[in-house]
Amino acid sequence: MDRVFVGGGGEEYGTPQELLLKYANRHGLIAGATGTGKTVTLQILAESFSAAGVPVFLSDVKGDLSGLAAAGSAEAPLHGPFMDRAGKIGLDLAYSACPVTFWDLFGEQGHPVRTTVEEMGPLLLARLLELTEAQEGILNIAFRVSDEQGLPLLDLADLRALLVWVGENRAELSLHYGNVSSASVGAIQRQLLTLENQGGALLFGEPALELSDLFLTDAAGCGRVNILASDRLMASPRVYATFLLWLLSELFETLPEVGDPEKPILVFFFDEAHLLFEDAPKALVDKVEQVARLIRSKGVGVYFVTQNPADVPEDILGQLGNRVQHALRAFTAKDRRALKQAAETYRDNPRFSIEEAIREVGTGEAVTSFLERKGAPGMAERTLIRPPASQLGPLDPAARAAVVANSPLTGKYDQVLDRESAREMLAARAAEAAKAAERAEAEEEAVPAEEREFRAGRRYSGNRVGPSTSKPPRRASRSDSVGEAFAKSFARQLGTQSGRAIVRGVLGGLFKGR
Repeated sequence: MDRVFVGGGGEEYGTPQELLLKYANRHGLIAGATGTGKTVTLQILAESFSAAGVPVFLSDVKGDLSGLAAAGSAEAPLHGPFMDRAGKIGLDLAYSACPVTFWDLFGEQGHPVRTTVEEMGPLLLARLLELTEAQEGILNIAFRVSDEQGLPLLDLADLRALLVWVGENRAELSLHYGNVSSASVGAIQRQLLTLENQGGALLFGEPALELSDLFLTDAAGCGRVNILASDRLMASPRVYATFLLWLLSELFETLPEVGDPEKPILVFFFDEAHLLFEDAPKALVDKVEQVARLIRSKGVGVYFVTQNPADVPEDILGQLGNRVQHALRAFTAKDRRALKQAAETYRDNPRFSIEEAIREVGTGEAVTSFLERKGAPGMAERTLIRPPASQLGPLDPAARAAVVANSPLTGKYDQVLDRESAREMLAARAAEAAKAAERAEAEEEAVPAEEREFRAGRRYSGNRVGPSTSKPPRRASRSDSVGEAFAKSFARQLGTQSGRAIVRGVLGGLFKGR
């Protein structure tokens, strides 16, 4: 199998529209207004990649994609329409399920998924906490201190403890790294509290996700479909977007170069992609662009799913070679401009107007363009998307729990580990310092009173305690001239810097003339 059948097109859907696996790592876009069929397109692509032995990672924003774990049924309400569609495009539809691994940040609908604070890094964490530039600078200082002093940052409790230490030692740190403001440290702490209230603390800790667990296949060689439950997570959109971006960055930094493989080693679907770029600083957008440009050489295909292609920055949009464009609505002048801009990104087809087609295609239809031989963009085509082989709609809770219980990862991530890290190390330092202070105080109390008074005198007196060894003030020599003695006496009587300057200026000439 070297291609994915997406649907039928041309001459009343007779021409197969296929995505070549060799170019599936050149990334892609699934776009369209709400209710036009984006979720079904994502589902049939995930099925096809899995059947070809390619593992998939996707987020289930509405809960619908859990149906990938069950086969479709002839009793389903849409069985008849699906069979009619399959007949139109020449597909022999056979219902089947995919091997699925469920993940859930909250640990309720799948295996818990975590990372550590230090793996997340200051750039993404600052984005997650919505920090200002000055506050991000202090976060960078905290991470530098963590590295230099061997203080592992595993969870938010570690980060909070380290920030307290940074605040207490801000004077010394400011000399080395720049100004550390207590107000900024306090602002970061408040943002951490907000993140915890949103459930973000569950994202950090151990055991952390091992990336190798995303690349599993089943006994038949089908790639496992990793589904992140995101229906509850979407209540905290910044946590959702930051986690997916972290995962993408980890794949980029960890995987070796493989060039252009015959098929991807993983396909990553980024649903609700507009959340990634909404109010994102330029540094973050540059990071995404870099990952999108370079991760294909590591065998990973990234597919952005969003309502409008304009949600994706132009530099990134230009790297998305495989496209499925469902209908766009043009109710306003802005919508019409976006529609025209979307149409201009496709290779023209002389048989129809792409702009009109994007506006007119119905549910389950799309304008598609896939990379052809040598990576050339394919001609745009009106395509009837094939029906899914797996269940359309969510899996019931009992069936979902059974899939989780039979997963090869059952028990691996269930129990939280709390090994020694920055919080415990800093607490141990503080306890040791307190004990040292107590010992010093006890030793001081054990010293006789006379000795303590002697030490106190040495500590606080400006002169040394004991017999005076200072020399008596020098008396004027007999050999001093009358003029010199007069000048010295007069300078002492003036007693000010200005007076001494007058003596040096006025009387200096007198001595000079002698």
